Amino acid sequence: MAARLNDPDLSAQDALTAFLAHLAGERRASPRTVEAYQRDLSFLFDFLIGHLGGRITLTHLAAMTSADWRAWLAGRRREGVGARTLQRGLSAVRSFFAYGRRRWGLENAALSLVEAPKAPRRLPRPVSEAAASHLIEETGATGEPDWVAARDAAVFALMYGCGLRVSEALSLKGKDRDLPATLRITGKGGKTRIVPVLPAVREAVARYAALCPVTLETGEALFRAKRGGALTPRHVQAAMQTLRSRLGLPHTATPHALRHAFATHLLAHGGDLRSIQDLLGHASLSTTQVYAEVEAGGLKRLHAATHPRARRRV
Repeated sequence: MAARLNDPDLSAQDALTAFLAHLAGERRASPRTVEAYQRDLSFLFDFLIGHLGGRITLTHLAAMTSADWRAWLAGRRREGVGARTLQRGLSAVRSFFAYGRRRWGLENAALSLVEAPKAPRRLPRPVSEAAASHLIEETGATGEPDWVAARDAAVFALMYGCGLRVSEALSLKGKDRDLPATLRITGKGGKTRIVPVLPAVREAVARYAALCPVTLETGEALFRAKRGGALTPRHVQAAMQTLRSRLGLPHTATPHALRHAFATHLLAHGGDLRSIQDLLGHASLSTTQVYAEVEAGGLKRLHAATHPRARRRV
């Protein structure tokens, strides 16, 4: 028997406000994550307002039927929303209802029967080993001041040599200018991991720090923009765009493709998935396993292109 709502007239919007505060406070979700939850749940509430024509309360949410859930998903589909976005939206709704169950006794049996649409599995698109090297080496040929070129090379080296996300590389502080042999990185969800730092990466960061005209205070950002402020992901993306145009690389050659390359190339040279999972900071091994699929695909293409028996005879 379903639990009785302890505040049936509470508005859905007030419930959402409480849920978002819970995410930001107790769960320590990032502002971007909180914003995504708010956006996805607001789409549901807007649908219900149009569907029911008025103020939405917990009673309305508890009374939603399977037909209501299907109508909501169908409406989002008609707006051109893809399967992955629908999956994320449904996940946000489930999280909200789980919180509502604990706090207000909010139940909806029909929600458990709703299936998220299946989305095609999207594989990572890493750059090749040669392209990764060229991207780092060519930073000095873009016409930028030496310290800016050294900065971009250092950021790229951290992503390719240590598997860091852009945000993780840019989170380093002035105290990190002399990188140790291992680096403690706090990534998504506050998960901390230890990554080894290659000598070439340490040298790249040290060269940038020596050339940087800005005083790198201990607690301030290590990587600086031309005007002295903290370097942003947008700056890194712009530098990558310039370089990939210069080198004739595809649009898939993004900063994050260097992190993909780190994992894929480690796997190609004998690394095991569990170790790569730890180095990347993935919570689940299944997230890391996609790199095995990428590597298998590359081996198949190589085999088809080079094996004598795979070649067509004219």
